[in-house]
Amino acid sequence: MNPVRVEFIRDRVLRVRHDEEDPQAVDFVGLNALDIGCGGGLLSESLARLGANTLAIDASETNIQVAKAHAARDPAFNSQDSLLRRELTYRCTTSHELVEEGQSFDLVCSLEVLEHVDNPADFLKSCAALVKPGGHLVLSTIARTPLSYFLTIFMAENVLRMVTPGTHSFSKYVNAPELLEFFRSQVPWLPRTSSEPPSNLAELRGMIYNPLSGTWGLLPRGAPLALECNYILWLRKPVS
Repeated sequence: MNPVRVEFIRDRVLRVRHDEEDPQAVDFVGLNALDIGCGGGLLSESLARLGANTLAIDASETNIQVAKAHAARDPAFNSQDSLLRRELTYRCTTSHELVEEGQSFDLVCSLEVLEHVDNPADFLKSCAALVKPGGHLVLSTIARTPLSYFLTIFMAENVLRMVTPGTHSFSKYVNAPELLEFFRSQVPWLPRTSSEPPSNLAELRGMIYNPLSGTWGLLPRGAPLALECNYILWLRKPVS
């Protein structure tokens, strides 16, 4: 799933950089990025390879050690040459603790985390608080629909055993309209004037797994059932 998520993030961030900063920008050099709930660190490494000064956090010390061990195998994160070395730091901490520290970032990502937290509103507010004005927030999660239950719990957990049974709780899944409404009311980044947010402020895309190729892909905008299972959301924090 990581390649398709990175493609989406890179496209959205560079589109803004091209419009407002540097039309020739090809990477994330000069940006500070945060990966919340980094797990094994695949996204964190990708953000760092794109040039972002990346902080990856997880509440599990075990996950942090696994992520560090994985990054240690890549010369890009251990080079003595400052021109080649990519900046990637791991910490066992939470988004709330970073908020208390007063930290902020140009890009905040939290992928496949929301569906596991007990208080999603509180968690989302902490994520939003860590984004600098004009910065980017990227979230991915799973919709609460019959299709998502069939694919992610019945098939993936109970039948195919691709995921450990009990990993997901259907009641914690969040539908895309609910997430958009949260960013209209609780964290008012989006206008309430239309059901579809302006493309310069937010973009929603569905993600689908192809079992024949073993790869993930982005579904076309507006495709039928696109937001009925896995989806990813990019948001831009207002400058003021």
